[in-house]
Amino acid sequence: MYRDHYIVRQMLELVEKIILFSCEFSSAELFAEDPKSYDATLMNFIALGELVNKLSEEFRSNTEHIDWRKIYAFRNIIAHDYFGTDEEEVWQIIQNHIPKLREDLLKIQ
Repeated sequence: MYRDHYIVRQMLELVEKIILFSCEFSSAELFAEDPKSYDATLMNFIALGELVNKLSEEFRSNTEHIDWRKIYAFRNIIAHDYFGTDEEEVWQIIQNHIPKLREDLLKIQ
């Protein structure tokens, strides 16, 4: 379980970076027009999904309120179709899901 909590702390760091790299923008279009911030954010989403796979099955079962499967699935979308990633979808995830994920990770770290 110590390993899982270490991974959760790493995930929290990635979520904080996603928030930091996107917070100065007011829309998906403006965000995507800044390649450094946008690309860095996408790479953090990929890393976040990779860490999901490192969590133990027991830990994931005990924290079912977090949809680990969707986090990993979004990683796959970005990793396998990087240049076709929908900036509006990325933006909506940042705006609507990342704050809740941050809150959930803080509670279980």
